[in-house]
Amino acid sequence: MITELAVERVEFTCGSCWHSWSVDYDVQRYRDALDAEWEVFDRDNTAVPSPYPPQGAPPCEHCGRRWVGRLVARRPVPLPDAEAPRSRVQVEGADRPERHAAPMLHAAGHPKPQPGTRAAKPSTKPSG
Repeated sequence: MITELAVERVEFTCGSCWHSWSVDYDVQRYRDALDAEWEVFDRDNTAVPSPYPPQGAPPCEHCGRRWVGRLVARRPVPLPDAEAPRSRVQVEGADRPERHAAPMLHAAGHPKPQPGTRAAKPSTKPSG
């Protein structure tokens, strides 16, 4: 049974060439029939090993070495709730057909904040 869904942003910094990058992983936690807890990691709809131990970390695109990732952000995805608002899908493929042709939201396709910079805060001053 699935117990938790989340998107985790993991940052990597190569200890050899100091290249830095981040990747978003879809993480599914589930409990098996023996009541053991498991995690499954996906990147761009492909199952991958956990990025946290050295053997699961992706290789540096500059030098090929592997460095353990560090969790920098996390967004839980709510599990279905019987009381939550929902919409019935009438006919397969007829409801929002554009979703089948929408471009893939890639795991590494997000802007990476630069060290030492802060996100701009919205202005509270009235314009005019």
